[in-house]
Amino acid sequence: MTQWQTLDRQYLMNTYLRLPIAIAEARGNTLIDTEGKEYLDLFTGLAVNVLGHSHPAVMEALHRQGEQFLHISNKFLNIPAIRLAERLVKHSISGKVFFSNSGAEATEAAVKLVHKWTKEREDGKRGFVVMKKSFHGRTLGAVRLTRQPGVYQDFPMPEFPVIEVEPNDPDALERVCEEENPAAILAEPILGSGGVEPLVSSYLREMERLCRERSMLLLMDEIQTGMGRTGTLFAYQHDGIEPDLILFAKGVGGGLPLGGIIAGDELADLFRPGDHGTTFAPSPLSAALGNAVLEELLERGQLEEGRRNAEYLWEKLRQLQKRFPSVLREIRGRGMMIGVHTSLTPEQANRLQLDLLDDGVLVDLTQQTVVRLLPPLTLKHAETDRFIGCLEHCLSRILS
Repeated sequence: MTQWQTLDRQYLMNTYLRLPIAIAEARGNTLIDTEGKEYLDLFTGLAVNVLGHSHPAVMEALHRQGEQFLHISNKFLNIPAIRLAERLVKHSISGKVFFSNSGAEATEAAVKLVHKWTKEREDGKRGFVVMKKSFHGRTLGAVRLTRQPGVYQDFPMPEFPVIEVEPNDPDALERVCEEENPAAILAEPILGSGGVEPLVSSYLREMERLCRERSMLLLMDEIQTGMGRTGTLFAYQHDGIEPDLILFAKGVGGGLPLGGIIAGDELADLFRPGDHGTTFAPSPLSAALGNAVLEELLERGQLEEGRRNAEYLWEKLRQLQKRFPSVLREIRGRGMMIGVHTSLTPEQANRLQLDLLDDGVLVDLTQQTVVRLLPPLTLKHAETDRFIGCLEHCLSRILS
């Protein structure tokens, strides 16, 4: 055990299963540990570093804003936040933004806003429909909406109904909307922690139809799928629907904590001063980095380049799948959000992850046997080739 592993176990609470490396430096799409070993980063901080590490535009914004000020009260006008909110609204739905520090806080804001909407309408609608295996955060309100046995624990819960449905089952969705009279449907366009399972276009359109016909709200959790990860700024934009509220976080802050909601016109003015708030969000520094990220994606061509880089990665993965069809059962996802569903045992999948680590490639596992890839949009073709070569080598070794 290394010095850092010993100190980590001594002083940090045991809430994560960590890989046995301590990072000293990061640049581009590479992490470097304290021993000087380099790793291709296909984690990206769990979908945070969409432009890789120390991107020039992000670093320029960091230094420029850092020299001005790091924090001001929400009692003052925050120019970086105003600019970022304008960009987000103009490239999504008409409405207004509330900024938070994280995705879980974005979920909490959405819960409070939907609850206020139901109180003002007084039409008997209550609660949320959510997908089985969904993940919306770990704070008390958010964990009630998260539907995974390993996360959903016996905490005191807010008193609002939560109804689970099987993803991509339109009949079940219509049935619970008829029977339970919920206020809203909340869904990730692609279930990330739930195994990288996309909701198909027809199902998303059925969600929208039900919400319009029954005067419910449609909420899209884009915390992991947003900021260009799937090839559009937000994943719902692939399917021609228009949500009433969008949750965002992770990639928006350029590596710093930032999240929030975009509330459509029907919800945009429900919160009054004192209804909700936070001391630190939006951090002027995080908002400045967020503006740099969106400039790169929307104005400097990184969104299009990311799509091309993703297409190359998918092509190479499908070629490898042909060599290992019994092991690489299915490749799901979109753009730079990919789940390689394997027939490996959990023990074999864990060994695959550690073997790739030894070879200098960092990947995540979810649902025990799904290799989750969340590469940066800046992933070079040569880096894809390196990853595919390492994955082929490690699979051959495990199966030999």
